Order: sequence, then C-alpha cells, then structure tokens
Amino acid sequence: MTNLENIETLYFVGIGGIGMSALARYFKMLGKNVYGYDKTSTELTDELISEGIPVVFLDAVSEIPKGVLSKENVLVVRTPAVSQNNSILKFFYSEGFEIVKRAELLGIISKNSLCLAVAGTHGKTTTSAILGHLMAECNMPVTAFLGGIAENYNSNFIFRGSQIMVVEADEFDRSFLQLTPDIACVTSMDADHLDIYGDAMEVNNAFLTFSRLVDKEENVFIKNDLPLLGMTVAVEEAADYEAQNIRIVDGAYCFDLKTPNLRLNNLTYLLPGRHNLLNAVMALGMALRAGASKDCLPEALASFRGVKRRFSYKIRTDNLVLIDDYAHHPTELDALFQAVDEMYPEDCKQIVFQPHLFSRTRDFGQAFAKSLSQFDEVVLLDIYPAREEPIDGITSQWLLDQVEAYSKRLVFKSALPEILLKSKCRIKLLVGAGDIGAEVSSITKKLRYETGN
Repeated sequence: MTNLENIETLYFVGIGGIGMSALARYFKMLGKNVYGYDKTSTELTDELISEGIPVVFLDAVSEIPKGVLSKENVLVVRTPAVSQNNSILKFFYSEGFEIVKRAELLGIISKNSLCLAVAGTHGKTTTSAILGHLMAECNMPVTAFLGGIAENYNSNFIFRGSQIMVVEADEFDRSFLQLTPDIACVTSMDADHLDIYGDAMEVNNAFLTFSRLVDKEENVFIKNDLPLLGMTVAVEEAADYEAQNIRIVDGAYCFDLKTPNLRLNNLTYLLPGRHNLLNAVMALGMALRAGASKDCLPEALASFRGVKRRFSYKIRTDNLVLIDDYAHHPTELDALFQAVDEMYPEDCKQIVFQPHLFSRTRDFGQAFAKSLSQFDEVVLLDIYPAREEPIDGITSQWLLDQVEAYSKRLVFKSALPEILLKSKCRIKLLVGAGDIGAEVSSITKKLRYETGN
C-alpha cells in the first residue's frame, strides 16, 4: 500500500458508519482532504458535514468531487456494509484506484503506536470507550476509535496524541486479524455472525488466533471463563483482575479492584449491569498495563458517563424511566434485563425490540424468545434486514409466537408512541441495532410532552 504520508485525499464509501466516521474524523484532523458517500442522511453524517467533510447521498459517479477523480495520492476506504454493486465503488475499482477496507486501514495506522485492541462479541464499544476515557483523563497521548458515541465527548473519536491507540477489534468478517495489538482483551466469545463463520467453533478459532497476535500472555485480558490464555478478569469470582465488595450507592456501583500487584478501593462507576462492571475492570486492567497511573484512575472512572444507546437513560423520573439500548443478541438482552432488574426490581418492565438480521433471528430464535420472556411486556417490530434478504418462515411473528411474556404484540414503528403511552409499566426500553435508534429522539419528545416528564 502507498505510504499514508503521501496520501492527500481520502474517499469513504459508507462514511456514515460508526467506525468509518471515526477514521474520517482522524484524517480530517491530520489535514487531509476527506470526502464520503452514504445511502442515507443521519445525525452523524450531519455532524461530519458541519466539521467540513462533504458527504453525498446519491449513488452516482457524477456525485464524486473533481478532486477525487484522479488516482494520484487518493485512497478509497470501503466497508463491507456497502454492496459491491454500489456505482461509486464500482467506478473506483474500474479506474484502478487504491482501495482498502476499513479494518485494513485501522491496522495500518495503529501499527506504529502502542495498540490497545478491545475484542469480544459483546462489550467492545463500552470497554473501548472506558479505556479511551481513562487514558485521556490520565493525560496519556491516546487516540481512540470507538464504535459508539461516548457521552463525555459526544463523539466516536478521542484525540490526545498518537503514541497510544485504542481500537475496537471487530470479529465481523475476521477484521480484527488485520491488527497488530500490543495489549488486547476479549470481553466475550458467544456464537454470532454465523452467516460469516458457519458455526461456533470457527468463531472460537478466530478469537484464539486474535489472542495469539499479542506477544505476551500477560498483555492479554480475558473474561475468566473463556478458553484462552491470558490474565483473567471477573466480577466477584476468583481472577487476576477482580471486582470485589460490590454495592450500589446512590444508583451507582461502588467496588474494590484487586489486581496481581495492587488494590484500588472504593471505586465509583455509574453504568448499571454486571456486564458493564466487567467492562470497567477490563479497561482498568488494560490502562494499568499501558502505564496509566493508579492515582488518576479512580476519578477518571467515576467521571465516565457511558456510550449512547448502551443503557442510555432518555427519561428518568419517579413515574417514568425510558432506556435506549443497542442490544441485538440474546446474551446482550440477558445482560440488559439483569441491569434493569437490579436497579428496578419491583417495577413492571416493557421492552420494544427490533430483531436485527434474518439469519441471527433464525440462528438464535429460541434463545431470543427466552431472553425476551423475562420482561413483563414485549413489543416486537419487524426484523431489520441490514445486508440480508428475507429468509422464508423467519419473521417477527415467528419469534413472537415463541415468547411467553404476560403481554406481547407485533406493531409498526409508527404505533410505538401510542403503545408506550398506554402501557402502565414504569420502565420502558427501546432496544435493537437497526433503525429503531432513529426513532428514539422523537419518541422521547412525545413521551415527555404527553406525560409531563
């Protein structure tokens, strides 16, 4: 690949993706000319445009800026989320432009830094956001590329220097094998993306290969029940890095951190859920290993406010709690229920869930039904297809028929405000990785207006 120093212009095909937009912001900050295409306008693409990055939404070669039409010193970055039939992408291929996948580019720019890679089928975004925040608050020269919008920065990109890089190591399409991590973690290793891997064994093999990219076992942090070699991490279970003496004080976790070399007592952490507590311990361990001072970490952790759409409170009053979450796998739904039930054990809980991908719904239908059945009221939307074509017989109604909740129904998105308002459940959750996220703002405003909250 051409030396990045010689690249003057970058064009991102699928720039509105959370990972792509972080890279676009990085290169814009470096003074490069950055352009992009995406199929739909979103709040994130609006932000990119306001930051001086032109974005077009019509898939036509005529939309490509003149400054990008020459191959010289131009790099095209693509994401697997964009079809190979995309006209703009086909033009770049036909004209012989240099084209790289997002994961490949991330591997290149992190190669010459201390690379801290966060992997796992669940927990990547929150863990990497905590880690990036800890390093930034401890005045370390860190760049963090995040898979979500960190509340503290209102961005998926943190920049305090380039000597250390925090990156999400994405298992989709085996992208994380493009990285050369110095310190890494694996937060979880559940079967997922079976449309890519085929079966759970291949998922496990990919994570094993990823963990072996790190030279030293003591630089690999793993959830304590995973079949990998490294430093074990746990919550109230024996491990190298362990959260102990956990209690809830004023709606936040308070706990002690035990490590092989030191102990930090009375740490405060705002995010609910034992899974989130595990993410915090994982990030603390990696930060210490990367050289962060133990003296700055307690205050840094206490100031972390979370990631948008990861147990994000939209309304929190005495008579109404509205929570927005990205969960799209049964394990994530279980973790979400544990978190909300621990915080609100006596309250009725209503979940609105949009299944994501026909293949995932098919592969985990029984597990999804079991997870959803923990909630008092279940409202399903149609399956969000993303990159897939429908699968015969796999529908939200098929999934709903397996759910055993007290109240359950299938609705259109347009009916959600009315459905939420009519429910007597105090706790309401909007959940899924599809376009349900685009509805959260309007639903929140509607509920606030109608309920006076």
